[in-house]
Amino acid sequence: MTHSYLLEIGLEEIPAHVVTPSIDQLQKRVNDFLTDNRISFEKITKFSTPRRLAILVEGLADRQEDVEKEVKGPAKKIALDKDGNWTKAAIGFSRGQGVTPGDITFKELKGTEYVYVTKKTTGQAIADVLPDMKNVIEKMTFPTMMKWADYSFKYIRPIRWIVSVLDDQVIPFSILDVQAGNVSQGHRALGKLVTIANATDYEKQLNTVFVVVDAKKRKHRITDQIKKIATDQNWKIQLDQTLLEEVNNLVEYPTAFAGHFDKKYLEIPEEVLITSMRDHQRFFYVRDQAGKLLPNFISVRNGNREHLDNVVKGNEKVLTARLEDAAFFYHEDQKHSIDYYVEKLKDVSFHDKIGSMYEKMERVQVISQELGKFIGLNSSELADLNRASQIYKFDLVTGMVGEFPELQGVMGEKYALLANENPAVATAIREHYMPTSADGDLPKTRVGAVLALADKFDDIGSFFAVDLIPTGSNDPYALRRQALGIVRITRDQKWHFPIQELQDKFLKDLHDHQATFNLDFKQNENAVLEFIKDRVRQWFSQNNARYDIVEAVTKGTDSDILDMLDAAKVLESHKDDKNFKENIEALTRVLRIAEKTDLEADDSLIDPKLFENDSEQNLYDAVETIRKSAANHTINENFQALQSLRPLIDNYFDQTMIMVDDKKVRDNRLIQLSVLAKMIFSIGNLKELIVK
Repeated sequence: MTHSYLLEIGLEEIPAHVVTPSIDQLQKRVNDFLTDNRISFEKITKFSTPRRLAILVEGLADRQEDVEKEVKGPAKKIALDKDGNWTKAAIGFSRGQGVTPGDITFKELKGTEYVYVTKKTTGQAIADVLPDMKNVIEKMTFPTMMKWADYSFKYIRPIRWIVSVLDDQVIPFSILDVQAGNVSQGHRALGKLVTIANATDYEKQLNTVFVVVDAKKRKHRITDQIKKIATDQNWKIQLDQTLLEEVNNLVEYPTAFAGHFDKKYLEIPEEVLITSMRDHQRFFYVRDQAGKLLPNFISVRNGNREHLDNVVKGNEKVLTARLEDAAFFYHEDQKHSIDYYVEKLKDVSFHDKIGSMYEKMERVQVISQELGKFIGLNSSELADLNRASQIYKFDLVTGMVGEFPELQGVMGEKYALLANENPAVATAIREHYMPTSADGDLPKTRVGAVLALADKFDDIGSFFAVDLIPTGSNDPYALRRQALGIVRITRDQKWHFPIQELQDKFLKDLHDHQATFNLDFKQNENAVLEFIKDRVRQWFSQNNARYDIVEAVTKGTDSDILDMLDAAKVLESHKDDKNFKENIEALTRVLRIAEKTDLEADDSLIDPKLFENDSEQNLYDAVETIRKSAANHTINENFQALQSLRPLIDNYFDQTMIMVDDKKVRDNRLIQLSVLAKMIFSIGNLKELIVK
């Protein structure tokens, strides 16, 4: 016979974004609890609303599984005295395992005989185990925790009731002053108390008190209702899945409805309208069949259709008030020039240890021009980039962005176009924030991409310059996200970004333009390099790259992001080649010997007259051929060329003793190997590769 068990934790309303991860956590913890306690079951069904987290376990066994475990005791010579009688050690050991000395057997282990007993544990009835679900509840963790009343216990929100029912019987336990029982609560306004007659009746009984406890069914109901309204009104609606998830976790009994606002507000940029509806009011915006935004919305109430007209009017009133504010700021902002707002940035602090937002823009202007020239922007693009870098933060001090911070960059683009700025300049203002998340959209224009890189590089460099460096999981200024953005943009644009070389260029230009503003960019220069390289590693890990390949390319001498990405792709593509192992072993042999010298890896210092055998000359000629053409070849071509050196390298080491007594000959050979090692390191530190 199998059983069903229901556990429901009733709470004050949980923040919407916490509901789904919390019920997932509860399901896993219950699963682990049952597994750890040797209780078999068929399935766990999860239920969640803003006021409850519940699981239904079905197919539960009657009791825990019985277990037998062989336990090792003292050595035989300790367990028996000289007359063959059990000693106190043997008697005590057997008693401690719940058996008698007569159950003892002997087994040999590494030449010595030991006492062994088979310990049998009889499984408890599940009704005696399930009260420990209290521990499952108490051990749950949440992003924010709170205390209530005089208790020190913390939870996501105060616990108001607990349902713990095995079939039709209450499994009792208590948390604080809340005693587990079989009584749940219905919808806060429409429902009432409901007694759960049987665990399997839970979902059906909650429906009678206006609670749809199955989150998937609730979401389907919301989706169907919204689509019906859209079909009836001939509207097009693209359901925002993030918003749908949030709305679903805000309601227990959903009823969708439509509302409208005055069409005069359509003169406001639609991004403002959408932000007002979606982000502030949790409304779904709608379009006509041609894709034009309409003065309508769809929302979802937590309740039935009673007095729905009043609900519609209330939501329309709240939205109108917000749109009225937006319209006011939109018109007021246009009364001032962009230069007016730029001037105000002199009084806006970027960070109290770094300086003003205006000073940041001056640094970015210098950095972006150097980067634009390095990447190869044409004169027109450089001019647009220069203008964009002079003004790109101006919208931060507009009234609209003050009211709607989510629209920074977006309003900058809108206002720039209204002020007759070049469209490329306006687009760059919006794109410089990209990407706004680890997998967010990237800039599509070259000017926008360069401005984004320059802005992010300045963020990292300036915070590092004042020792505000992320540690552990602490990253209050999102510098890791900025660095990952640099990696993603350079990869997307296929631009070379040699970190060390560009750092030196940027620093020189900032000094020349007197734009360092007393920030010491030099002191943590190497830390910046490693910080960005770590984000390259992060990108690789997100894309399931082999760890040893990642370590090889990020520990080479080349700090160019694109080269590291390409080198990893090359190594990945060749790792299964027939002679890959032998080729890598030959190249790493060069690396290991070359690292023993401090001599400069300069081919002009090699003197062929000091060669004593043909293998030295042959390797020298082959390396020179590769070196002279390397700049014009791809990383893949260069790597294949280096691999082709294996026979020459093997022959070289067979015929040549490196560490000879003659210093000139010895140094000449070390320099020769160092030059080759430098070429190998441009691919990566191949010593990190695991070859089999």
